[in-house]
Amino acid sequence: ASSMIRRYIDLGNPLNAAALNAIGTEYVCLLNVTELNMIDSNSLNLASLNPSACSQLTKDILYAKAKRAFSDRHSSPAYYKLIEPYLGGAPAVDLRALSKDNVNMQVSTFAKLRRDSLMSLTLSDVQGLLGMNLRDLAGWQNTSPIREWVQRQKQSELDKLHVGLTGGTQEGYINIVTPRFQRTYYVRTSDCCALNVDFFALMPSLFPLAPSSAALGTVATALHLLPALLSTFLMMSVLS
Repeated sequence: ASSMIRRYIDLGNPLNAAALNAIGTEYVCLLNVTELNMIDSNSLNLASLNPSACSQLTKDILYAKAKRAFSDRHSSPAYYKLIEPYLGGAPAVDLRALSKDNVNMQVSTFAKLRRDSLMSLTLSDVQGLLGMNLRDLAGWQNTSPIREWVQRQKQSELDKLHVGLTGGTQEGYINIVTPRFQRTYYVRTSDCCALNVDFFALMPSLFPLAPSSAALGTVATALHLLPALLSTFLMMSVLS
């Protein structure tokens, strides 16, 4: 199928709405950047695509084209329904704009947003985006990337939503998320000191923890010993 599509393109045929509908989303996802850029934005008005399973680059390109295609209806209630399948490529600034339009985004759509865009959203942004569907967020809180977004929020602020979200940062702590292993280390801010030691680099070996607010009692006890451990570390460095 891929070779047939490329043969079709090589013969100079346009990637218009009819072609896109014939190809289908599955094979649109296989188009390279040059081929994607050949798609006329206006053709998306008549094409039925859902690129949520495509690569991030493909979603970014198609979102930009969809935004242009539907720009004349941006102030219409129909705009969100048109742009929704392409939101996996939306930058945070566009999502914030949507949060003011009472779109009532489904949590399943929220979970497929571009990761960097989702992570930069505030609690207020998310409330505005999800609207009446906010109550469903707790059911997805252990699913990435929603789990990581929750971990970045203050638990006291999450509690104000009254939807049962847990796993946020407790008062007096900072969250350190290590991307490679997706672990979170809770560090009590009162234990941070001005010593010229990269104690954050020591955290994985000292206190590896799964991201759970339930473990904070143990962490608080362990991290209370951190200054003493650092002193010992410094003394050993001097003596060695």
